[in-house]
Amino acid sequence: MNRKTGMSAGQIIGTMHGLQVVGLDIAKQVFQLHTVDMATGEVVNVQIRRGKVLAHFANHQACLVGIEACGGAHHWARELRALGHEVRLLHAQAVRPFVSGNKTDVTDARAIWLAVQQPGTKFVGVKSLGQQATLTLHRQRELLVKMRTMQINALRGLLYEFGAVFAAGKKALLGEVEVALDALAGKLPQTVVDSLREQVARIKALSEDIGAIEQRLGLQLREDADMRRIAQIPGVGLLTATAAIATMGEAHAFKSAREFCAWLGLVPRQWGSGGKVRLQGISKRGDRYLRTLLIHGARAILAHAKQPGPWLESLRTRRPANVAIVAQAAKMARTIWAVTAGQQEYQRGYRSARPQAA
Repeated sequence: MNRKTGMSAGQIIGTMHGLQVVGLDIAKQVFQLHTVDMATGEVVNVQIRRGKVLAHFANHQACLVGIEACGGAHHWARELRALGHEVRLLHAQAVRPFVSGNKTDVTDARAIWLAVQQPGTKFVGVKSLGQQATLTLHRQRELLVKMRTMQINALRGLLYEFGAVFAAGKKALLGEVEVALDALAGKLPQTVVDSLREQVARIKALSEDIGAIEQRLGLQLREDADMRRIAQIPGVGLLTATAAIATMGEAHAFKSAREFCAWLGLVPRQWGSGGKVRLQGISKRGDRYLRTLLIHGARAILAHAKQPGPWLESLRTRRPANVAIVAQAAKMARTIWAVTAGQQEYQRGYRSARPQAA
């Protein structure tokens, strides 16, 4: 019992900012809850059915709920916030060190309860419903692009066996494939030619579906002020602007632009021993899809920009091309965070000034 507060050690650990801390391990049907009773110091482990989770927290006083960031975590975070609770999402890497013994729902909930109270823990920003909807369109488009690429490569390989060769690129294939199929119509069985024509039709249908999703993303870009702001940044197009805002979640979940850049894996890995720290290649952590879009945008700047700027020109003369591309992508990521967090328009050549000490 603590003499100053009159609370047991378990009660002190189980409270943050005056709120009771709850570790919630979510699942498809059965959720596991771990907390410490603030009045008695009793450890509470409760299983709750999915349909009764909101009713349980609706009848509970405001508390801090820790949830591991996984499938459905953002949905439950929004629902619990609507009930007046404070919710923090934790990356799985922050929870894993506190899982002791066999991995069960009970130990997972306890690990979440411990991890959410650790000082310096990085939390995942809760995405809004609109942001998750935008990411859904991106995931659908990404899948369709992969399917179209597989169909195109398969078609090239099949026709190559019969002597048909095409130039590189999707447009070249679709522009020449009909001529090649007409030439092969007299040599191959009609059933094979018809099957190949159906595959060409599937490729064209996938391209139409991809175009329809991009039109929907364009509508979201025009309606969202944050997306319109960062779309003015050189190298940031439709896909990057919509994906960046949707992936970022809450901009203020990151303390600085460099932290957002590190979260995307665009900063060097650090390896240190004996007081010496060595910088290696980029860490490649975080969301690979957004990082890829940023790198493609940076490559477009180096290849096509009429005025890339003195900083980038100087970097290109001193370092390899890929190093300059990644550096430009990191600069774009920092600019995206600064424009979004500051709610300000992009200004070319803008330089931030540190506040002078009084």
